[in-house]
Amino acid sequence: MRGGQLIREARRRAQLTQAELARRTGTTQSGIARWEANRVSPTLETLTEVVRACDLDLVVHLQPNDDHDWTLVEAKQQLTAHQRLEDLESMVELVNEGRAALRNG
Repeated sequence: MRGGQLIREARRRAQLTQAELARRTGTTQSGIARWEANRVSPTLETLTEVVRACDLDLVVHLQPNDDHDWTLVEAKQQLTAHQRLEDLESMVELVNEGRAALRNG
């Protein structure tokens, strides 16, 4: 998601017009429009300030890259259609067993 999309989403959640957000941030309505159209990219600092003007917080998390899911997808692609079907049937069976165990307490 680009900065302009975040600004638009924050503004809409706050139920503000571009003009109202511009007044809150000390900028112009056309400046807000340029950000939302991604014609101009706001800095992270500006983006944070604009989101805060909408009474929201922008939270950024840095975390290690985990390609585990991608590795699983690549492994599944190597299976034949029959093997994938068997794998799916096994998963359904496990889910059903789990549900039965929960019912039987």
